[in-house]
Amino acid sequence: MKVVKFGGSSLASGEQLEKVFNIVVSDPERKIVVVSAPGKRYPEDIKVTDMLIACAEQVLEKGEAGEYVDDVIQRYSSIASELNLSQDIIERITDDLLQLLSDQSIKRDRFLEAVKASGEDNNAKLVAAYFQSKGVEAHYINPKDAGLIVSDEPGNAQVLPETYDHLYKLREKSGILIFPGFFGYTRSGDIVTFSRSGSDITGSIVANGVKASVYENFTDVDAVYSVNPNIVKNPKEIKELTYREMRELSYAGFSVFHDEALMPAFRAEIPVHVKNTNNPDAAGTRIVNERQNQNGPVIGIASDGGFCSIYVSKYLMNREIGFGRHLLQILEEFGLSYEHLPSGIDDISIILRQNQLGFGSEKDILQRIKQELKADEVKIQHNLSLIMVVGEGMRCNVGTMARAAEALAQIGVNIEMINQGSSEVSMMFGVNETDEKKAVNALYEEFFAGVTV
Repeated sequence: MKVVKFGGSSLASGEQLEKVFNIVVSDPERKIVVVSAPGKRYPEDIKVTDMLIACAEQVLEKGEAGEYVDDVIQRYSSIASELNLSQDIIERITDDLLQLLSDQSIKRDRFLEAVKASGEDNNAKLVAAYFQSKGVEAHYINPKDAGLIVSDEPGNAQVLPETYDHLYKLREKSGILIFPGFFGYTRSGDIVTFSRSGSDITGSIVANGVKASVYENFTDVDAVYSVNPNIVKNPKEIKELTYREMRELSYAGFSVFHDEALMPAFRAEIPVHVKNTNNPDAAGTRIVNERQNQNGPVIGIASDGGFCSIYVSKYLMNREIGFGRHLLQILEEFGLSYEHLPSGIDDISIILRQNQLGFGSEKDILQRIKQELKADEVKIQHNLSLIMVVGEGMRCNVGTMARAAEALAQIGVNIEMINQGSSEVSMMFGVNETDEKKAVNALYEEFFAGVTV
């Protein structure tokens, strides 16, 4: 049994939905289809989820949705018209959405969660109706009925363990099952969403629950690329990479998956296959526990901007018990989370996303660190980009760090910070944001020129 997930671009129009249908019915193993809300049809278009958020905020502010609700319904209606579907399904979607928007008994955060989730929920109903119109046995599955139970953390729901036993029962159902992504239900019955791009998370959870042979994730690219194609022209495609490599690359800026999306599939050791809805015959990229192809030490390079570094120096810091704990406690008291913590014997750098800092809080943080820890030097550096060089092969290749540093030196890029994870699967370089693209190109040339990934 395969679980197949389609993203918003794959479901944005009737033409795209026809492709989805043909892909699903071409393989009898594709039994469960996880769907996103309709995405953009063209670059300037608006995603249905964004329209729903605006709709919910309008209701909360003015007591009525106005033209927003019409726009949302029109998107579904347009898809249905392209596919010559009966208006019955649009009437059902309209009734369900209007009923949801008129429920004034729901608390504000619950209301927002429910309205956001309706994008995927109503799209699953539409997709099931289309499959049925083509003479295929298909059923819309409500996550509550399926037993997808999550923690009560709006916008950041975590799946609860009993979910997997509940979902396994889906194997007993006949036909193709259409499952909405992005949300689940708390034990008390409230709708709670995952983080944005959460339909990937749903697909991974369902694949784990039903013990799928493969989790196929269809998107709008032929494969996962070794580097951002907006930075490097025509980068090499990755045929196969490990979960650990994908996690590192996703965290560092790869947009194919949310960085936690694959964890449920990883825990169940289910391979993930990334494929293109618009070119389903392309080989795609497989994500596995262990890969056979070890062609070179590096599998991918990712980068992301918007970071800053708080540098703290104190002579004999390494002998001072509790120094690190006290430093992190100050950050915690300001509500800050850090990303990396490279250190030496007398200094330490705290890397965090600089959008967490306001000018007032920044001054207070630096002052507290200086006074309470009696540091010799405390300073902050803004506008850093972090570049992650990732590959399982680095563990058995000597000199990878030296090659990377030399490549950056050759083009005159100053390395502000270096950090390597204990797993030796990734190494990270901090550079000025203005040097990010130049640095990524240099690293790509160093590790991928003449290499088949």
